[in-house]
Amino acid sequence: MITSEFACQFSQEWLSAWNTHDLEAILSHYPDDFEMISPYIVAITGESSGVLKGKKAIGEYWGTALAKYPELHFELRQVLIGVQSVVIYYQGIKGMAAETFVFNQEGKVMKSIAHYE
Repeated sequence: MITSEFACQFSQEWLSAWNTHDLEAILSHYPDDFEMISPYIVAITGESSGVLKGKKAIGEYWGTALAKYPELHFELRQVLIGVQSVVIYYQGIKGMAAETFVFNQEGKVMKSIAHYE
């Protein structure tokens, strides 16, 4: 079960890593075989499924996104807690966003699903 302390710490570390554009810090929250689902994957990589798997592929995608959006900054609005997941609701560069993070037994994100307005 996810605790509120874990969820708050994760969300603060995740936002800080993105807001400082620190790709290594961002990737530190994920195991090598995690999966990312996002409509921006289609727009940025051309992958029509919107799904990427593996730290290498997703790291390249995020590196491209960070370069494309140098003004990228997220502002936390709310953190929601599930049994094995956390949802971060935040203001992104193009509007509101919600991202669901499903955690493995080691406390790493094994799957992330992004939603945008």
